[in-house]
This record gives sequence, C-alpha cells and structure tokens, in this order.
Amino acid sequence: MNRRYILPLVTFIIICLIWDVVVRANGWSVQVFPGPLVAINSVWELITNGTLFKHTVASLYRVTAGFYLAALIGIPLGMILGRIKVIKDAFNPLIQFLRPISPLAWIPLAVIWLGIGDPPAIFLIFMSCFFTLLVSTMIAVESISPIYFQVAANFGFSRYEVITKIVIPAVIPEIVTSLRLTVAIAWLVVVAAEMIAVQSGLGYLILDSRNALRMDYVMVGMITIGAIGLLLDYIMLRLARVDCAFWGSLK
Repeated sequence: MNRRYILPLVTFIIICLIWDVVVRANGWSVQVFPGPLVAINSVWELITNGTLFKHTVASLYRVTAGFYLAALIGIPLGMILGRIKVIKDAFNPLIQFLRPISPLAWIPLAVIWLGIGDPPAIFLIFMSCFFTLLVSTMIAVESISPIYFQVAANFGFSRYEVITKIVIPAVIPEIVTSLRLTVAIAWLVVVAAEMIAVQSGLGYLILDSRNALRMDYVMVGMITIGAIGLLLDYIMLRLARVDCAFWGSLK
C-alpha cells in the first residue's frame, strides 16, 4: 500500500525537478515556458479568484452530460445488436461508416445545427464516446459462449434473467475498460469543443490564456485536465469493483 502511493509521488517530484532544471538551463521566460513554481502560484491564484472552479465545473458538466448520454444509449444498443443478428446486419455497415469519422469533423455541423454554448460541446462528446461504447459492447456480447444461453434455455430463464444473470456479468469487464477509454477521449474532445463553441471551460481557459500570453494559466488548465482525468479513472475502477460484486451476488 505504501509503495502504491509513494512511488507515484516520488516520480511526480522527479518530473517537477527535471521540469525546473530544463526551464532554468534554457533561460526561458514565463511567457514561453513557465516553471513548476510559477505554475503552482498560478494554480493558487486561479483558485482564490474562483476562475479555475468556474471553468472546471463547466467542463465537468459537458463531459458528464455527453458521456452519460452516450453510455445510456450506446451500451443497451450494443447489447441488442450483439444478441439480434438481423438488426446487427442491418445497421453494422452504417456504424462502421460513421465510427472512423473524427468527432472534431462534426464541429461545423454541430455549431450550425445547435448554435453556440453547451449543446454543440455535449454533442461532440457524445459522438466521441457513443461508437466506442456501442461497438465494444456489441463485440463483448457476441463473444459470450453459446453454451450459457443453451443452459439458460434448459432452465427456463426469462429474458430478464438472461440479461441480468448472463449478459451483463459477462460484458462488465469489457464495458468498464471501454468506459475508462471513453472518459479520456471525452476530455480530449471537450478541450477542442470549448476552444470553438463556448466561452467557458478549461479548453476556453487554455485558448484565452494563450491569446493573452499567459502560458502559466495554460499550464494550469493542462494540469487540471490531467488531475481530473486521473480522478475519473480511479472512480471508474472503484465503480467497476462495486458493479462486479453486485452482479456477482445475483448469480
């Protein structure tokens, strides 16, 4: 347990020391590449004046809305496509056609269709998460051994029991992995979306700070995004353990 926390802390300190040495050795100004002490002071400055909190809440709202919307639609739809071959054969070509399109390619259409503000950003996050969750869930359901469904039929399982006792416990590990990946993707997309369609959020903070040559604020935005991403990944791991224990108890 001690090694689990001490080693990352030591690594973080070493990286900060290397960062400080590189900045001092090259003599870069704060407008070019701020050092760790300058970044820490800027973090405290943005926290005390409420700017960092305001932009963080705005980004979290958009990521949460788009991510949960994609999960609520993509995961059940993936289970349906994985179980019913006729529906999969009908829609899989369309899914595979749309899936490789970058979420950023939807920015012009999102702005035209939804205007500016939260809706286009949420739409872009939804598009970035939806197909990953849909396809991974579909593949996970298809990979379940047919023997389980045959045994369920022999014991007269209802459709609800098949879903809760066979399908969901079998696909949870793959879904959790997909959720962890899509959370990271959502944060990548929200930064780009907030640089174009909104006037709040961490992406907007980074763009606005760049225009004002406040590279220290840019670093603060990047650090905040990384810290929140680390926290969300930890939360997803904890939820995965709870879900596995819950569905395992239903078996």
